[in-house]
Amino acid sequence: MSPCLRSPSRSPGPVAHQGGVVASGSAVVWSGTQEDWFRGVNGVARATPWLHTPARLYAGYGVAVFAAVLLLSWWLARRDGDPGRMTAALWAPVGALVALGVNQVLVATVAEPRPYTSMPDALVLVARSTDPSFPSDHAVMAGAVAAGVFLVDRRLGAATVFLAVLMAVTRVYVGAHYPLDVATGLVVGAVVALASYGLARPVVSWLVTALSLTPVRPLLTARAPGIAP
Repeated sequence: MSPCLRSPSRSPGPVAHQGGVVASGSAVVWSGTQEDWFRGVNGVARATPWLHTPARLYAGYGVAVFAAVLLLSWWLARRDGDPGRMTAALWAPVGALVALGVNQVLVATVAEPRPYTSMPDALVLVARSTDPSFPSDHAVMAGAVAAGVFLVDRRLGAATVFLAVLMAVTRVYVGAHYPLDVATGLVVGAVVALASYGLARPVVSWLVTALSLTPVRPLLTARAPGIAP
């Protein structure tokens, strides 16, 4: 090919370069904002030592509270005898597990270090972990359970939403997560739980109807056969 016909080599133009600078700058600003929010909550934790023990217990063992809520939602659905509510009650724990599974993909993809990795002076009230920080597994679980329970009983669901938000705040308070980690976790948990319920509902509903004709019926409803809810 003649030299006059060769295409000139192209290098990134000024617009592309500026775009990269803007994106990089935005990431730095957002990271700084995240750290500012975290330090704000961490400062509250330093000023409230009387809250350390209950916060540490709830952040670490609050999962048991959500397990109890799931059991209560099943009991309410059984007492009511409504197959639709029982369908939601049976799927609620499964939906939480599905949400946690989806979250593992997000956690591995983002691979965000824990706050105390970049802020070694932070007050941390729980054992330090090397697991990625975003999104928070605890918040995902809490959001998923709250959404699932809300489908069973609105009043219990509203109370569970409060417990879920409290879990999210507590995980930041003890120094385990950034605020965005838990906020995103709540949303991911709720969305996955509701979406998976929508997909699984026909099958689970059929299963509830079929099992109600078997010896396990007392686990699904407190009503005697032939009595409508």
